[in-house]
Amino acid sequence: MHPKDQKVKEILRALAADFFSRTSNRQSLITVTDVELLSHGGRANILVTVLPEDAEIKAVEFANRQLTDFREYVKKNSRIARIPYFEVKIDIGEKNRQRMDELGKLV
Repeated sequence: MHPKDQKVKEILRALAADFFSRTSNRQSLITVTDVELLSHGGRANILVTVLPEDAEIKAVEFANRQLTDFREYVKKNSRIARIPYFEVKIDIGEKNRQRMDELGKLV
């Protein structure tokens, strides 16, 4: 990955974490784990984990409803030239890693 893309990913991850922390209703904890840049930066997936797990669907739906406001937040709080269109998704890789950690502790 190009160093510029890596920097954009980190900026977007930090902004997303701050934005969702400010706008959430605190019924669940939304943690931004990563950002995937797609289509040469024209699209981005914001990967999240949610606690408690039974609130995942509602939390992702909430986050996806907030994406228009999030784009405006990114415009105001960064100097990224090309603001991507976002989608929020559950970070399956992180969930699998956490499950492996749990299983490792049982051994």
